[in-house]
Amino acid sequence: MRWIKGLILAVILLVVVLVGILFAVNNQQTIGLNLIWLELPAVSLSVWLLVSLVLGVVLGMLAMLGVYVRLKAKLASSHRHNKQQRKELDSLRTQEFKELA
Repeated sequence: MRWIKGLILAVILLVVVLVGILFAVNNQQTIGLNLIWLELPAVSLSVWLLVSLVLGVVLGMLAMLGVYVRLKAKLASSHRHNKQQRKELDSLRTQEFKELA
């Protein structure tokens, strides 16, 4: 089962790489970007699109980092609370057996 998962992952990776190569080959026009305060050099359209994709992914990950940290802290707090509740429940169970004896 594990090798099937690896094979499927390899096929998906190969398809993504091939699509990326086709994308780069079909977008060879050179374009210079003017960002009002900064003139960027003229490189192919595929490079600018891939740079903007990577920049968007990184910015999205940074934007979600606060939510992720908050949820991890809440999960850790819930685990501590759960452990405390289990300890209390175990002590109540043993106390009940001691009272019956």
